[in-house]
Amino acid sequence: MGHQWNMIGLVTALVVHLAMVAHGDGPLVRYGDPVPRDVREMYDAGLRYLIKTQDDSGGWKDGQAGPGVTGMAVMALLASGEDPNHGPYRVPIRKALRNMIVAQNADTGFLGSGQGHDSMYQHGFGMLALSEAYGTVDDRALWTESAASGQKGRSIGQALELAVRCAVTSATNNPQGAWRYSPDAKDADTSVSGAVLMGLLGARNAGIEVPDETIDKAIKYYVSMTGPNGQLGYSGGPGGGSDAVTSIGVLVLAIARQKALPQFATAATYLKARSLSDQSGGEGYPTYTRYYRAQALFQADVEVWEKWNSGLVKEMKTMQAKDGSFAGFAGRGGGFGGTVDTSLALLSLAVNYKFLPVYER
Repeated sequence: MGHQWNMIGLVTALVVHLAMVAHGDGPLVRYGDPVPRDVREMYDAGLRYLIKTQDDSGGWKDGQAGPGVTGMAVMALLASGEDPNHGPYRVPIRKALRNMIVAQNADTGFLGSGQGHDSMYQHGFGMLALSEAYGTVDDRALWTESAASGQKGRSIGQALELAVRCAVTSATNNPQGAWRYSPDAKDADTSVSGAVLMGLLGARNAGIEVPDETIDKAIKYYVSMTGPNGQLGYSGGPGGGSDAVTSIGVLVLAIARQKALPQFATAATYLKARSLSDQSGGEGYPTYTRYYRAQALFQADVEVWEKWNSGLVKEMKTMQAKDGSFAGFAGRGGGFGGTVDTSLALLSLAVNYKFLPVYER
């Protein structure tokens, strides 16, 4: 991914429901199975790092910053399965959500930091985190901790509806029905579009109204970007893109319930073959690739995901720093900074927990 990532925040749709296996698709996935001890220990250490590095405003600034970055950390905290209202992470979660809502433009609904890192990446992953928090985090307690300072903001649902409106308006004005870095962009790419589309799918799963036309046009865009061998393109035309964007294509088609499309089958076949021959994150931004590959493989073929995940866990055990953070992978470049890399690493492991609705099958 050699494109502008100095504005990312990154993830998926959360409600605290245990997932269910869909229509006999693949082997039975037993929810409630114990999480391996080494995964639990890595995950807990990573969360301790995130909590320690959260600033007083509720956000994170070690590396990149903004609502999407904050949203990634929120998703990692929520994916642990701890009660977000009474559990050990309730205060960091509330602080982070307040930070995101305060950063939102009240007129346009755009989620931006106002600090030069704004993009539809930030908006998409911020929207996804709000989707995951909606219905699980008690709004009545969200602003009470800041009441003494007079701070009061929108509810999670109100902020999410505004964010959806912004994304829908952006897609409506885009000739391809997809997204690029700016809300006003007239071109598109499969990476930015993945962040925004997953946010919209998460919002729809959470009960927020999202126009079918917006989802349908975005799916058509992904179909058009799928090459004959299943490899997706990044921008401009089908094929030739990275494993990350191919993973995104598989994931969005699965979450949008479009597994019957031939493009899903060919892309999934391509991705499975690539994953079985390469356990690493591969390309320029390995944590980003792993984040999407973990979800895509789980949706496409549980048995392939299990094999790949086993290698992922072993490799990540050697890469976690003593403070719990993950800074890039295996000495390869493409790091985003402590918060982003650590959150992405944890979310690639979070498939083992299966608490996020995006991890349902």
